[in-house]
Amino acid sequence: MKQSVLVIGGAGYIGSHTVKLLVGQGYEVTVVDNLTQGHPESIPQEATLVDLSLFDTPELADLMTDSRCTSVLHFAALTSVAESMRNPVEYFSTNVTGSLSLLHAMVAAGVTRIVFSSSAAVYGNSPASPILESDPIRPCNPYGASKAMTEEMLHWFGEVFGLSSLCLRYFNAAGASEDGSLGEKHCPETHLIPCLLHAAITSRQVTVYGKDYDTADGTCVRDFVHVEDLAQAHLLALEHLQGQACQRCYNVGTGEGHSILEVIAMVEEVTGLKVPWAFGERRPGDPASLIASPTRIMADLGWTPRYPDLRSMVQHAWRAAQLN
Repeated sequence: MKQSVLVIGGAGYIGSHTVKLLVGQGYEVTVVDNLTQGHPESIPQEATLVDLSLFDTPELADLMTDSRCTSVLHFAALTSVAESMRNPVEYFSTNVTGSLSLLHAMVAAGVTRIVFSSSAAVYGNSPASPILESDPIRPCNPYGASKAMTEEMLHWFGEVFGLSSLCLRYFNAAGASEDGSLGEKHCPETHLIPCLLHAAITSRQVTVYGKDYDTADGTCVRDFVHVEDLAQAHLLALEHLQGQACQRCYNVGTGEGHSILEVIAMVEEVTGLKVPWAFGERRPGDPASLIASPTRIMADLGWTPRYPDLRSMVQHAWRAAQLN
């Protein structure tokens, strides 16, 4: 019999793809989302959606008890690097204090397993390429710092309360469900590929922030990972926690980097449309290059990306953009 799982932030981009996968695998899924950024229509009817804030600690604990929850998947967070540089107070409040409330509720309800959505932003301007989980944690923006702080809290909740946790350090989530039924619906949209697709459709110019980074073409390089592969990583992490008590961090990426200009070229090739763009100034807090070494998650959890190529990510995102 599959366990009951609480998915925090499950109406968002990565959360909704993971909920869809968990339901398909027979899990009993309760989604907690305050719907400020989530979309209830993204939740399959087999899952239960509860409109609840991360800061409602007693209500979260009661929900865990009532739903007989055995594990938590924690997606809820503010995620824009640029916005975090303008408004660090909101980022530390939501991402750190909100996570502390959730962990407090877990202890109160006796729930001892959590998969946490962390980020490659914890590494900051790492000189390593590819980046290993053992490389230094040196975030260069409040968003990355908020994720690093939550990882540290998870460590100490493990030491003190016996909480088992797996932290998945995403690199750049991209793509959509293969059939186009689920895609990205951020408001405002900040992820590169949907912004480029919107520019191609509307002919509204996008800004490429910076042209003098220490990369082959001067633009930032990122490791893009398909959202359905991220969902699979969560499923494997959840299954791993069922079998043993542990605390571990995993990079989730393909090990391949693509520059902003390379992504623009791929969007134009897939869509057959021109993407209007122009260079702008660098954004504070943007590292030059972030490329994962995914060898640990492949070895420990048996994770292998089904869609490791940039073309598939753009094709699926384009299909979703046309259908939604």
